[in-house]
Parts: sequence; structure tokens; C-alpha cells
Amino acid sequence: MAKPTPAPRATPFLLAAVLSIVVVAASGAEARWYGGGYSPSPSPVSSIVSEQLYASLFLHKDDAACPARGFYTYASFVRAAARFPRFAATGCADARKREVAAFLAQISHETTGGWATAPDGPYAWGLCYKEEINPQSSYCDATDKQWPCYPGKSYHGRGPIQISWNFNYGPAGQALGFDGLRNPEIVANCSDIAFQTALWFWMTPRDTKPSCHQVMVGEYRPGPADVAANRTAGFGLVTNIVNGGLECNRAGDARVNNRIGFYRRYCQVLGVDVGPNLDCEHQQPF
Repeated sequence: MAKPTPAPRATPFLLAAVLSIVVVAASGAEARWYGGGYSPSPSPVSSIVSEQLYASLFLHKDDAACPARGFYTYASFVRAAARFPRFAATGCADARKREVAAFLAQISHETTGGWATAPDGPYAWGLCYKEEINPQSSYCDATDKQWPCYPGKSYHGRGPIQISWNFNYGPAGQALGFDGLRNPEIVANCSDIAFQTALWFWMTPRDTKPSCHQVMVGEYRPGPADVAANRTAGFGLVTNIVNGGLECNRAGDARVNNRIGFYRRYCQVLGVDVGPNLDCEHQQPF
């Protein structure tokens, strides 16, 4: 009787490779071999915004005056984007660049530390804050029984998009793999999760709202209610999705104009036109 061949021994390198595959699979990202092991595929956004360009767009994010200094790294941005493979990868080259410009503009406004006469101008100060300063409430909608607030927790704005309210933290956490209701603080403590929540908000349609992604890549199809409310596609509709209840259907809102200022700058840097309907002055909120 032939002596059985012993099974190959699991070396530390092999175990590490297998573990890497499991982690990548759990994240939902595609895995590729990069010499030293498996890693998530790089996001398409890295072909539009390099690390050097990212640093030039956010000149002051790591200044001593910015509470989020050191938090919003390029690596975290690209890793988070890899979980959303359609981001910066849908439509023609101009559409992809325009979407990236719109996303960066919205998160820049939400986290800006700039002012009218700031060094290098007001649009060089995005990603300065990682959570809302002196929130006026805990942003708990007690009527929402699907995503009930956890005692003692605050759902104020955190991360690049300043995600807020229990009805956003709950589903974001469910989609991304953290407990958004019991541990909302993680959005301000983990830069990868912070960027993931912003991209989850960007990519996910909610109730009667399309996703920001759908609007910017030409996939938005307005229904009769949208037509009646003048909710036409363009950067202004993205602002409506993000904060329309407070900023839209009013003339000359400074917050809207600040978002547009960032967007114009980023479109210029990326070499793409801004497209139609920049503001939401004549749009009814969702």
C-alpha cells in the first residue's frame, strides 16, 4: 500500500494570503494579486485625482487650525471609493470628472474652514472639520421606528458629508458593516468609515430622492412631481439632495453659492465644464 502524500503545510505566508482574500471578499471589493499579497482593486477615482492633485486641492486640511488635521488622507479616500466601483467610473470621461468634482465640492463645503479672505482663497480649505461644532440637538427623529435612537447617542453631522440623523446613521452602518445607531462616533474616529459614509450617501437613492451619483452621470429621470417642483438635473439638484430643505427655493443663498464656488474650482482643475443648473434657487426641496 502506497504511503499517502502528506498535505502541504500552511506557511505563515499562505495563511496571510488566505486571510487577505477573506477580508477583501468581506468588504465587497474586487481582489487582485500585487506581488506581496492580495489587495482591493484601486478605485477608478485614482486615475482622475492623484495623490499630488488631492493635496493641492485641499491645501490647508492638515493645518494646525483644522480640527480634522491628519484625518482625511488620500489613502482613506481611495480605499473607501473602491467599495463603490461605479463612482467615478460611469459615463464618458467628462461625466466621470464632473461627478468627482461635484462630490469633492459638496464635501468641501460641508467641512470647510475657509472664509472670504482666507489664505489661498476660500476654496482651498475643504476637509477642515470632521464633525459638527456645537450641534443644536442630538438629531434624533423619535418617530422613526425602523432606526430607533440609542439612549445617550448624538446623530449630529460627522465625516466628509456630515451625515446626520438616526435615519441616515442606521442604514449607512447596516450597508457598511458598523452599528450606526449604537456607535455613531466611529464616523469621526475612523477616516475610512468617514469617507465610506459620504460615498454611501452619494451613491444611494432614498425614498423619493435619486442618488447624487444618478444625477451627475445622467441616470436621473424626473417623475411628474419632480417636473412640477422644477427639480432639473445638474449640480443644483445635488445640493437639493444634500440639504435642500434649508438651502433651496430661496434667492442668493450663501451656502449654495459656496458649494458652487468649490465646484467651479474643481471642474476648472479637472478640465471639464460645469454643466447646467448649478443652483437650486427655483427648485422645491424634496
